[in-house]
Amino acid sequence: MIVRTLEECEKTDRRVVTENWESTRLSLKDDNMGFSFHITTIYPNTETHIHYKNHLETVYCIEGEGEVETIADGRKYRITPGTVYILDQHDDHYLRGGPNGMKVACAFNPPVSGREVHDENGVYPADTD
Repeated sequence: MIVRTLEECEKTDRRVVTENWESTRLSLKDDNMGFSFHITTIYPNTETHIHYKNHLETVYCIEGEGEVETIADGRKYRITPGTVYILDQHDDHYLRGGPNGMKVACAFNPPVSGREVHDENGVYPADTD
């Protein structure tokens, strides 16, 4: 069994910080669970282009609010506490933090290894190990 707290993981290299978000990766590839699990804070009034070509992701809003806009059709989805969105088609999208930001729980398949950030196309690299 593995037991970790968010607080202790935030003090390690499991916490990844960018200009638009920060993500603490509680479960990673080396935990051998078949997915990774993250708690991510989307900073207020930010927009992040995301296109997970190599991963599928489920996102559950814990607090705050934001918006997802799918690029293919321009549809906008309001994200509030209790909302889940599932990127089951490698959806190319914009994620926007509302005026107070947003905290979400995320699961990735395949799991990430830990230090990934979006490249210029919004993609996390494929894990080739």
